[in-house]
Amino acid sequence: MSINTSSSDDIIYAVDDKPGLTESFFAALQHVLASFVGIITPTLIIGGVLGLAAEIPYLISMALFVSGVGTVIQARRVGPVGSGLICVQGTSFAFLGTILATGFTVKATGGNNDEVLATIFAVCFLAAFVEVFISFFISKLGKIIKPVVTGVVITTIGIYLIKVGMTDIGGGQWLLTNMPEKFASTSNLIVGFSVVALVVLLNASKNQWVRLTAVVVAMILGWLLAFVLGIANFKLGEFDLIAIPLPFKYGFNVDFGALIAFGFLYLITAIESTGDITANCAVSKLPVRGPSYLARIRGGILGDGVNSMIAALFNTFPNTTFSQNNGVIQLTGVASRYIGLWIGSILIILGLFPVIGAVLQNIPKPVLGGATLVMFGTVAAAGVKILASEKINRRSLLIIAVSLGLGLGVSFVPELFANAPKLVTAIFGSAVTVSGITAIIMTLVLPENYSASTDHLN
Repeated sequence: MSINTSSSDDIIYAVDDKPGLTESFFAALQHVLASFVGIITPTLIIGGVLGLAAEIPYLISMALFVSGVGTVIQARRVGPVGSGLICVQGTSFAFLGTILATGFTVKATGGNNDEVLATIFAVCFLAAFVEVFISFFISKLGKIIKPVVTGVVITTIGIYLIKVGMTDIGGGQWLLTNMPEKFASTSNLIVGFSVVALVVLLNASKNQWVRLTAVVVAMILGWLLAFVLGIANFKLGEFDLIAIPLPFKYGFNVDFGALIAFGFLYLITAIESTGDITANCAVSKLPVRGPSYLARIRGGILGDGVNSMIAALFNTFPNTTFSQNNGVIQLTGVASRYIGLWIGSILIILGLFPVIGAVLQNIPKPVLGGATLVMFGTVAAAGVKILASEKINRRSLLIIAVSLGLGLGVSFVPELFANAPKLVTAIFGSAVTVSGITAIIMTLVLPENYSASTDHLN
């Protein structure tokens, strides 16, 4: 394959061009490598934290399978659904905290693993209608969801999840709960922080492909180090030879409180995806304004919503458009949407074999923690970057302060709503939901001239 590394401005294959078989396969493989860790990691975290070990191979298979289906829909465009671009779909990190909070709530009421998954997938399915609905009004959404709101929410997501990454570096939630004396052992810390260091070093490389695969390479080397230090076990256990996608395999159980929290998150991810699709249009040398651009945005957001419904239907977590694949387009100069069909096909094939999930389940927690700590820190930094891009006056400063304070306060002191009704706990038990709803309400309530009216306090 001809790789363009001298200039990111040249497009070798435009959006509607059809590359040859060899070029298509290798371009698709690069996209899969860039997105693979992001697709499987949320499932590994959710399965590990909620104690769903027996289900992880199947859940990972479905994550890969649905990501493939969703990527094909985005590239192929099914009626109005899809952007017609290489918009690789993958499991969204934005929902992690709320998914975990919902799972813990079900467990606290005596629910078993099937009931946990039945509730999560039912709520994810129904709440996805929010994103489907707002896709038709996406151009007007910016009047309500300001950058301050988006920045607060993304920052909260990253900060909240950092705790998950640090816990995994120490050995994981199970070890902390059941064998605290072995938590944060010297070997665990060496492996975890070695992975962090490797990700940083590889990202500092001048070679673009090394940077692109930094997380994958760091995790492989970290896994080898874990074997050397004797903290890695390899056990495949029992799994089916073929993963058969079964609609709502675990049942369908609706939690209306969680429904509100998830609906809000779909609203936020629609805004994020708008930015990702805009960036995709830019690197693909397509217009970033005008009717064709708006049609791609509407189709892409609608695709995200429909793909998240498909995800819940086939027992995996909400999907969104991945941003890292825009970098692959830029590096290769291949913007052809037909590559999306290849990417999707590879992911679908990988998803049909649970052995992949069974192998990945053996990734040592410190290795996973080291990689995700950097990912989650990057999410938080992206939120800070959005906030920093705005002019911070008294009004916006107050919105940021109160929203982050309440959101992170709920995260730090989850017992705050211990005696509240279940509906209240389901809605306000999530740091992301609390910070986001607070930011939206304050944005709507505080007048635009609030800063000017308080200047006399200086």
